[in-house]
Amino acid sequence: MSDTCTDNYRLLARYNSWMNQRLYAACDTLGDEGRKQDRGAFFGSVHHTLNHLIVADLIWLRRFAQCGVDHGISLASLNPQVLDLPVGSQLDTVLFDDWQALRARREQLDAAIEAWVADMPADYPQFNMTYSNTKGVQREHPAWQAMTHFFNHQTHHRAQAGTLLVQAGVDVGVTDLIALV
Repeated sequence: MSDTCTDNYRLLARYNSWMNQRLYAACDTLGDEGRKQDRGAFFGSVHHTLNHLIVADLIWLRRFAQCGVDHGISLASLNPQVLDLPVGSQLDTVLFDDWQALRARREQLDAAIEAWVADMPADYPQFNMTYSNTKGVQREHPAWQAMTHFFNHQTHHRAQAGTLLVQAGVDVGVTDLIALV
């Protein structure tokens, strides 16, 4: 796999961190009641949407760590402390009712994601991944497909949260990836 491919995932990880910092800062202006207000989105509120992203990220990061193990690689940034997810968690599980705890967990995950893609071997995106999805269906495909989905999924739900913020009168500011470079 070329350096261009791994460089792309490093850029996406940086963008992910940058946008989460901006999004969480914008969310601070709403206050707890505003973040938790049901605004009719798929996960209801901004707070629940951001919780969903953490649950989904953890599910995928666990799969990425296992993919490394399956190929004889230990990914130190994806360690058990980072990957901790309560048994039985679902995609709509609210892991953090407390805003500061949610924000701290997001920052921890973003640092781990950046470290993971910085340290992953250049051929990692070509590794074959096997796992069961959340419905128990067996999946098998190259890691790059899952990695692309992983970053796209984050962008998708951040955009939902951004829309909810705009509807509440809060401007997140520039969200374009190209603004980061």
